[in-house]
Amino acid sequence: MKTLCSPTAVLVLACWLGSSAQALEVGQLAPDFDLAGRTTAVKLSNYKGKTVYLDFWASWCGPCKQSFPWMNDMQSRYSAKGLRIVAVDVDQNSDEAKAFLKDNPARFDVAFDPSGKTPRAYAVKGMPTSVLIGPDGKVLMVHNGFRPEERQALEAQIKLSLKDQ
Repeated sequence: MKTLCSPTAVLVLACWLGSSAQALEVGQLAPDFDLAGRTTAVKLSNYKGKTVYLDFWASWCGPCKQSFPWMNDMQSRYSAKGLRIVAVDVDQNSDEAKAFLKDNPARFDVAFDPSGKTPRAYAVKGMPTSVLIGPDGKVLMVHNGFRPEERQALEAQIKLSLKDQ
């Protein structure tokens, strides 16, 4: 049987599960962050006025490999309407993240959080976890996992959030 995550990944997730972060609620203001990106810093506050699909991922995450092509498609289809996809990598080893991105190109913003501070602030319990954030900075949806059969429902949530922009 093939495992989906490394022993280190299991330890990291166990630490997050044991953290005291409270679950993120719909309607709550999304916690700001300031992380290193591929070329420049990635700050949630820089996306004010845009709808943000914030995705937490890791190189060892099997479903993350499936979600990247879909997120590329969503960014391409809805960026003109105000959507910004931001993917936060939680790998402690940047080489693993870079190898993942080489095999799974991202045509959206990518940030790196090897310390795990941002996923703790968002009370992330597993990979991938996505948070849809409205132009006002408030959480519209929290979704755990990624399954191909959920793509249409996730896209419908994105389209609905873009109607008010």
